[in-house]
Amino acid sequence: MSGEISLFKGSLPDYLKNRTLSATTKSLMGTSQNKRISIRGGVFRMMVGGQETAKSDDRAMEIVIVSAAENNSRTYYEGTYKEGEQTSPACWSADGVRPDSSIKEPQSNTCAQCPQNVAGSGNGNSRACRFSRRLAVVLANDMQGDVYQLVLPAQSIFGKVENGRMPLEAYGKYLAAHGVNVEDVVTEMRFDTDSATPRLYFKPVRPLEEREHNICSLKAQTTEAKSAITMNVAQTDGVGEKRLSAPKTATKKSVEVEETIEEPVKKTARKQEESTAKDAAALVDEWDD
Repeated sequence: MSGEISLFKGSLPDYLKNRTLSATTKSLMGTSQNKRISIRGGVFRMMVGGQETAKSDDRAMEIVIVSAAENNSRTYYEGTYKEGEQTSPACWSADGVRPDSSIKEPQSNTCAQCPQNVAGSGNGNSRACRFSRRLAVVLANDMQGDVYQLVLPAQSIFGKVENGRMPLEAYGKYLAAHGVNVEDVVTEMRFDTDSATPRLYFKPVRPLEEREHNICSLKAQTTEAKSAITMNVAQTDGVGEKRLSAPKTATKKSVEVEETIEEPVKKTARKQEESTAKDAAALVDEWDD
């Protein structure tokens, strides 16, 4: 036993120290220990294996987005929502184009032609099938630490720029207008305190230092980062937490109201790029200072 104990008391060679846990090791652990940042209830919640381990009352959090799913995903739940229930969606799509091949009874052959993608199929004028986007992030004050999954709902992805407040896609266009990659900056995500449901806005804080950039580039290649941006049934819409929306058949008492976010239309993209490009000098001046 003394030899076994000494293995964990500094006798490891340097090349084996400070390594992240491998997929093989994690598979032998049994229980999933995936780490996520939830925004349920308008609060930043740190989740491990589906359990809340900590939460922050701060309205903003600084992160580095090390990776993101290539496309927005979509999920559709059927039936009446019941408080606290944990269910998988009836239909879902990882790329937002076609239902996943595992779906036995897809709502449609394509997401664009799906009846659940029609305004009014959900609560009010909303769509029953919801957009989301998966990100892999690290905390700006602990870049060498854990990689977290962050799943953003439609109201944090789409929308117009208002008083410098940018949803995710507008934020991406804003950085691109300056020739800056989102992985190269510290990003502030902040709750919209005027929104009835959790909504985040984003803005750049500062460019990464070279050492920080190297760390985050390595984080993007980890198993944790790749898992964070990969959609599967167990991850859809944050299973392990309560659902935040339901089809319009649900009763008023059993569902939280979600603000209507229309699916983006391509013809408006140029106007949005023009509006974000107007602030080009502001970002450069901010970093020069």
